[in-house]
Amino acid sequence: MSTIPTRPPVAPPLASTTALASGEGPLTPSSDQVVVLYVIVAMAVVIFGFWNVPVVRNLINPLKLFTIGWHELCHISAAILSGGRILKITIDPQVGGATIVEGGTPGFVLVSGYIGSTLLGGAFVLAGWDTLVAKVLSFILGVGLVLPLVLVRDKLTIVLTMGYEALLIGFWFVDHAQALRWYCLFIGVMNILFVIWDVADDRFFHKTNDSDATQFAILYPRIGAHIWATFWIIFQLIALGGFSVLGIYAFKLSKEEMDAQAGVTQSSVASSLWLMSGSSIVLANMKPARIASHSFSPHPTPGNDSS
Repeated sequence: MSTIPTRPPVAPPLASTTALASGEGPLTPSSDQVVVLYVIVAMAVVIFGFWNVPVVRNLINPLKLFTIGWHELCHISAAILSGGRILKITIDPQVGGATIVEGGTPGFVLVSGYIGSTLLGGAFVLAGWDTLVAKVLSFILGVGLVLPLVLVRDKLTIVLTMGYEALLIGFWFVDHAQALRWYCLFIGVMNILFVIWDVADDRFFHKTNDSDATQFAILYPRIGAHIWATFWIIFQLIALGGFSVLGIYAFKLSKEEMDAQAGVTQSSVASSLWLMSGSSIVLANMKPARIASHSFSPHPTPGNDSS
């Protein structure tokens, strides 16, 4: 009996093709991601108001110190890498930041400030799309809020810093750290759009320390400060758009999925802490081993020379 030839089975359409056909490609934001986009715009408006409105602007002094401090740290790092010497550092929410450098490569030192603010801000913007990223970056924020207090003597700023630290810790445990996402996103928008606040301080309030846009005009006098400001504003807006696209593409978890992920993470941390505490109890109950009677004389350690 002859076998009737059959046509080979037709492979099902690829999932990506189906997704694209239905308008749900990898760059199509979900409903949750659309909310993040709206929040970014709203935060930019709020920060601009808080940064520039008298009296109210003092309420975000700790966050301004973190933003200005990172910006100046990028200048400092570039100066040291290019062989320069740091003469003076100013980090103040009222007069702005400044790094006085001797030697080094002026162009490299100057450009590092806005680029560094953009990169750190972009990282924190990504935290707005995923709670796990927000938890990782919260440690950087926690340390970064405290470090500027070495240079701060204003009691209100110190109290507000402690309050922002308490919020950072508390947001870890609010709604599966969903609040921590918005906290980190706020910091991200503040850093990635730093040139806007920097130029506003320079133009509207005439602070003692000029903006980097003005410094670019001094270093390259053929190009005016307003052109430099426009260039860097466009640069940081493009960067904000790029990091937002990256967040849409890389972090597709819904709020429910992020909550489940947070629950697994918290369970793992709790289990680790429980095991560590159990090990400590066992070690505490163990009898110390008998030490042999052989004497042991360590080599003398040299004293520390004070400089």
